[in-house]
Amino acid sequence: MFTGDVSFAFFLTVLAGLSTGIGSFVALFSRRTNGSFLALSLGFSAGIMLYVSFMEMLPSSLSSLTDILGAKLANLYLIPAFFSGIVLISVIDFVIPKGLNPHEVHGVEEMRGGGRLRRTGLLIALTVGLHNFPEGIATFTSALESLDVAIPIVVAIAIHNIPEGIAVSVPIYHSTGSRRKAFWYSFASGLSEPVGALIAYLFLRDIWTPTMSSIVLAVVSGIMVFISLDELLPAAEKYGRHHHAILGVVFGMFVMALSLYLFV
Repeated sequence: MFTGDVSFAFFLTVLAGLSTGIGSFVALFSRRTNGSFLALSLGFSAGIMLYVSFMEMLPSSLSSLTDILGAKLANLYLIPAFFSGIVLISVIDFVIPKGLNPHEVHGVEEMRGGGRLRRTGLLIALTVGLHNFPEGIATFTSALESLDVAIPIVVAIAIHNIPEGIAVSVPIYHSTGSRRKAFWYSFASGLSEPVGALIAYLFLRDIWTPTMSSIVLAVVSGIMVFISLDELLPAAEKYGRHHHAILGVVFGMFVMALSLYLFV
């Protein structure tokens, strides 16, 4: 059974998912993407995810598994769990056509005037939902483990969702002329994160054990490492300069390290 505060874990997952609405707002009321700020923000998000994965979640998972199974078996469970998270999210990226992948980054000014139709915007909204589904599971399960770890993860995923909101809202706006429709489609695409959390709760609540909790923690770490290296850092590079992205990463790591020192 889950031992954490389930309702608050759901609340945090909803906050992370619906931040796509922020991206929609930026796209609909800005003529140009603030590349430097977005690069810093995406790098910051990657820094948080990488640091918490390697310095908190994986060590915590290994420690718990070692207590339950012993050192040898603990590593035997941890390694495939971590890499299965990477495989899961990479397969999702692989099966989605490049032109519809919300993680193929475009700025506001690049997407405007592109002649994209409403159908394209709807397809992108669906693919955003598919990408966000495992992120919802990741946010929810991490919140059940430790709020001190989960809250920075929520911030990181929320930042990561902003460019996705841009990707959904711009083509819908330019095909319909309606800011309201564009905003709500973008906003709704983030609902797949709490849906992922709900499914995790319904299917796992009766079979949840300390061993499964530790394994899921390792899987979530793999998901976050892949998102950081394959999506956030390339996006930060494309939106801004190399040093903006790296500065964001270092600052994100520092903030995460400080928060773990002060609150864990």
